[in-house]
Amino acid sequence: MSAGLLGLLDDVAAIAKLAAASLDDVGAAAAKATAKAAGVVVDDTAVTPQYVHGVAANREIPIIKKIAVGSIRNKVFIILPVALILSQWAPWLLTPILMVGGTYLAFEGAEKIWGRLRGHTDHQKPAAVEGPDAEKKLVAGAVRTDLILSAEIMVIALNEVAEEPFFSRLAILLVVALAITVIVYGVVALIVKMDDAGLALAGRPSATSQRLGRALVAGMPKVMSVISVVGTVAMLWVGGHILLVGVDELGWHGLYDLVHHGEEAIAAAVPGIGGFLAWCFNTLCSAIVGLVVGAVVVAIMHVLPFGKGHGEHESTGHAGHEDTHDGTDAGPVAAPDTDVPPRG
Repeated sequence: MSAGLLGLLDDVAAIAKLAAASLDDVGAAAAKATAKAAGVVVDDTAVTPQYVHGVAANREIPIIKKIAVGSIRNKVFIILPVALILSQWAPWLLTPILMVGGTYLAFEGAEKIWGRLRGHTDHQKPAAVEGPDAEKKLVAGAVRTDLILSAEIMVIALNEVAEEPFFSRLAILLVVALAITVIVYGVVALIVKMDDAGLALAGRPSATSQRLGRALVAGMPKVMSVISVVGTVAMLWVGGHILLVGVDELGWHGLYDLVHHGEEAIAAAVPGIGGFLAWCFNTLCSAIVGLVVGAVVVAIMHVLPFGKGHGEHESTGHAGHEDTHDGTDAGPVAAPDTDVPPRG
């Protein structure tokens, strides 16, 4: 009996060693897959803070938490099952689905530029002031954008572990999903709370702490504005890159080959920093593709007679009424001394 028990213990030890080795393999593969998706992770980190730009300070972390929870749901309950199923039985569908997402990202970025050109900006008042419905709308928009970025992250990670067995792929992608969400939204939380850290430092007796605190408080609004611009550019870049790679994978090689040959020429012509300049060239071309495609969709949605934006203009602007910022009717725009400014 003791010999049987010892044999059983040996088997348990062997299984434990095999499990530990498998965990090490999963960790290493997850780290490699995450590194491959680093560019999109940076984009995700740049895009997200704009959704809490101008939000009341006491709602920033709760909103980021809601977006992070939505991001986990996107990755674990939508993207991961769909990606695994499609990669197993219909891998040809992954590229068209990603391209639809890339088109949406390009539209989002182009729409933000269109809004700035017209003098309109999103979230003019903090969501906490506008009410819970506005906060829900803000979170929903952020989670929707995260779905596209997360989809590219997960597909890139999936491509890196495509040769692994099914359950190994599942474990690796779960690790990637959790790790990337923690990294992205942890960094976002740090960014948006830096002004609060500045206030705390400014209240300390140390003159150095006070100077640093005042600098943080004064500088963070500018940093957030820059991040908002970077986030818009990132939408165009990532959306355009998805489309650029997608059309190549679908068999239309001309545009991708043009960009790729340009990259190779730049890398060969400039020693030392040629690789970085080639990456910048690819990024610029991707952003241009995203801007062009996004502008076409914006035109369809907001400018052309059959777009929804035209219908909204017909129903509000031609009715002889203007809306106040809180959504109430301000009556006919006739008196020159009205307190409600006309729309730009």
